[in-house]
Amino acid sequence: MPTANHADSMDAIYRTQRHIYDLTRKYYLLGRDRLIDDLAPPPGGLVLEMGCGTARNLIVAARRYPHAQFLGFDISEAMLENARASIMRAGLSDRIQVTKGDATAFTPRRLFGIGRVDRVFCSYTLSMIPGWEQAIEAGAAALAPGGRMHIVDFGRQQGLPEWFARGLHAWLDRFQVSPRRDMEAVVRQVAHERGLLVEHRNLYRGYAQYAVVRG
Repeated sequence: MPTANHADSMDAIYRTQRHIYDLTRKYYLLGRDRLIDDLAPPPGGLVLEMGCGTARNLIVAARRYPHAQFLGFDISEAMLENARASIMRAGLSDRIQVTKGDATAFTPRRLFGIGRVDRVFCSYTLSMIPGWEQAIEAGAAALAPGGRMHIVDFGRQQGLPEWFARGLHAWLDRFQVSPRRDMEAVVRQVAHERGLLVEHRNLYRGYAQYAVVRG
């Protein structure tokens, strides 16, 4: 899907959903806070979220790591309106910067005028991005030496009842969300090409999957 069409599609879905997004998603976007706890950026480090949505994760992370600076981008301007308002209410405008961007074709320099970042993370984002493989490549390319990329998203639900997986997929289809069954393989391939290491694990009986790419 062309970038402009995807942006329009996301705006159409979340123009109203954005107002209840954080309240409803906390019940099934499992593993987000675990990812944030693992970030541990260095003092003065730069942390970038791909697909920041309402900035919920950025705000939680900025409070968790007051010594770091945070950047985020999203393809949906509707979501970014909420993000900017939430950041201002949280009193974190001096430490969190967000802008519009496409995860499949971004660089930190193009979006924020900086070279590379110490941490990149994406939380339940790849399952919404056409061309998500390119997003993984772009995220890895944005890492400074010694940096890490953290990814959490829907898993294969292999340890859960079949009826549950069917119901979950039917619900996610309503929001153009497609769990990436081969995410681990793609992450490992990208890491191999860049000489990076990968840790991958399944969470909650396969409900979610969590990958960390590091130098």
